[in-house]
Amino acid sequence: MRARHLGIGLLVVIFATSMAAEPSDRSTTVAYEGARLIIGDGSATIDNGVFVVQRGKIIAVGRTGQVKVPSGAERVNLAGKTVMPAMVNVHVHIGYEAYTSWGAANYTAQNVLDHLQREAFYGVGATESVGSSPTAASLQFQKDQRAGKFPPAARFFFMPGMAPPNGGPDAVLREATTALNVVNEVSTAEQARSAVQAMASQGIRQVKIWVDDRRGTYPKMTPEVFTAVIDEAHRHGMLVNAHATTLPDQKDVVRAGADVLVHVVQNEKVDDELLGLVRTHKPYWATVIGLGDRTDVCEPDPFFEESLPAALVASIRATKEPKPLAPSCGPPSPNAARREEILTNNFQAMVTAGARVVLGTDAGIQPGHTFGTGDHHEIARWVQLGLKPSDAIVAATSRPAQLLGIADMGTLAVGKSADFVVLDANPLDDTHNTRKIASVYLRGAKLDRDALRARWRSGATAP
Repeated sequence: MRARHLGIGLLVVIFATSMAAEPSDRSTTVAYEGARLIIGDGSATIDNGVFVVQRGKIIAVGRTGQVKVPSGAERVNLAGKTVMPAMVNVHVHIGYEAYTSWGAANYTAQNVLDHLQREAFYGVGATESVGSSPTAASLQFQKDQRAGKFPPAARFFFMPGMAPPNGGPDAVLREATTALNVVNEVSTAEQARSAVQAMASQGIRQVKIWVDDRRGTYPKMTPEVFTAVIDEAHRHGMLVNAHATTLPDQKDVVRAGADVLVHVVQNEKVDDELLGLVRTHKPYWATVIGLGDRTDVCEPDPFFEESLPAALVASIRATKEPKPLAPSCGPPSPNAARREEILTNNFQAMVTAGARVVLGTDAGIQPGHTFGTGDHHEIARWVQLGLKPSDAIVAATSRPAQLLGIADMGTLAVGKSADFVVLDANPLDDTHNTRKIASVYLRGAKLDRDALRARWRSGATAP
């Protein structure tokens, strides 16, 4: 890996002050009063609620009049607002998208930060890059972020990926990851176990496997190899995320004990055998439905334009024929109705069988399905396919936090980090209300969304 690609030590933190959050004195105790509170764990909302934040942590939460606000605390009136925990996205591909170009040359600490800020802008407090981020650079970024060297952004998580030689990610992502030697290529069970052991020795908690021959064009990871990955990972307390898109492959990886299932079977309806395996194993499930949908940027909704240069939005809307890395705003696919029928059937059947839905978007491959906006699209699609809004909030907050082992995120509760989103409307009435963001707080500090918006709309990506 060449240093010019990684740029970990190059981030100039001068601009941290321009993205500074409020209040500037984190020791200040602040009481947020009057809002409807969505706790994030599926429990009843608290109307006319209050929660108290001190040093970036929630120290009290409850109904107004039942919580004692410390003397001298600042008071923020949120009457008429709804507050929910910041979301957690467990499946993206960070670092390669630059909105005017795409590829390995864009992979710098600055660009990783930019993508994490886009997630935060839209109410996401933690984001996991899956299988496509260079390990050494990612470990260093995590260390620097924990040390406070970067401006406010979503917390960065990542996992390495494993595939057969010349297999794994789709053709676009494989070109970039190959240039940076990212994917661990394994052909035997012994190689697989050795690779997992090396990851575990670095404190890595999760790994991704690709079990997909891309319609016969790729070599495919064999059952012997992926079973060895799963077994060795579990020996070291690691979780395995399995990319599997077909019915037979999903059966194989769930049967072998994969912890996280990625993608929905879209080419046929799921059967009783897979549903029985899901009932037994109850895997987490990152559906990433939105990646296959028509991009929201095609519609005149300012929400999806805020983080994109105006020229890019115009270019996407002018694109009528599908091209690599260029989302189309042309007519729907002729098989759109059949796809929707299968999606509806499979989503409802998998949820009923016990698949634990978690937020994942697969963002980072093309600019029309991007960081932050894709999260809101995914949540709305779940509800459209039959999930209750309250369950969708759980799947976007507390459950993915649990999956990533983030003990201090996911709910509005005492002891949790004050990572929350203030909304102008209630998403339990209409899930699209997650898009009506008034403000975002990370570790008790208000994100300067106006400054970020101005930077992105000017066409700039990183500082």
